[in-house]
Amino acid sequence: MNAMRPEWIAEDPASKHVLEIADKVADTSTTILVTGESGTGKDQLARWIHEAGPRRDSPLLKIDCASLPAELVESDLFGHERGAFTGAEARKPGRLELAEDGTIVLDEIVALAPAVQSKLLRVLEDRKFERLGGTDTLEMEARLIALTNADLERAVSGGYFREDLYFRLNVLVIKVPALRERPRDIRPLAQHFAKRLGAVHGHASPTIDPSAMHTLEAYDWPGNVRELKNVVEHALIFAKRDTLQREDFPATIRTGMERAPHSTLQSLEEIEKEAVRATLEATHYKIAQAAQILGISRKTLLEKRKKYGLV
Repeated sequence: MNAMRPEWIAEDPASKHVLEIADKVADTSTTILVTGESGTGKDQLARWIHEAGPRRDSPLLKIDCASLPAELVESDLFGHERGAFTGAEARKPGRLELAEDGTIVLDEIVALAPAVQSKLLRVLEDRKFERLGGTDTLEMEARLIALTNADLERAVSGGYFREDLYFRLNVLVIKVPALRERPRDIRPLAQHFAKRLGAVHGHASPTIDPSAMHTLEAYDWPGNVRELKNVVEHALIFAKRDTLQREDFPATIRTGMERAPHSTLQSLEEIEKEAVRATLEATHYKIAQAAQILGISRKTLLEKRKKYGLV
């Protein structure tokens, strides 16, 4: 039985364009690189592509490259033979094998260790791999979708990401725009989240008051779609009626500045704060790894993290 295709709210021309590209590539086997800020919906788009194509009845498997130690990522991806390392008491197939002719999603691919990057490059070029500690060569049938909110070109220039792997991934890139870059999606997304989460918090058919909706549309959404979802859920929890009022939303949203022509301009300090925040999130706050990507010392990163309140 086919899985239900994930919803992708697309009212803004920018997000409609993303959906058009995703629809065109869904039927292909091409490796895809999905980029975009944290919280924009990259993972959702990867699932949409999987369900829209001929691989929909096969497995969709995801590996979070930033949350697992390098050795576990390698084992999770390629599998291992018995005795390949301490604790490997039995053969274990990896995601490349378990995915069969489905889809493998590598989240935050920039966090892959250099050794794993090298092996992944070979897989993408030859469609072949071996389990850790094994000699049998296996064929990769799955499609790979890589996700990242990091600047891969910067990672390449900093020596933390293989240039040849970058060019291999850069064949087909889909950039998911930030929510502030697709403002016409804010209203339908907010309504979607209110409807989806309403019953969970005791609201049969919640709606959003026009004044509250105007407030949502005026906010700049640095946390993107994920932040909007959390904000709507916050309002549902505190609302005393089914129509969500402006006062039901967090104070940070109510006091947010109206979107203005100059609102996209940032000071150097704001740019640095965003770079530090995005890198910390991409590496799941692994200080040493984040400092390497940013090209600064661990001590300097800790100082900047404290300065910008990124805890």
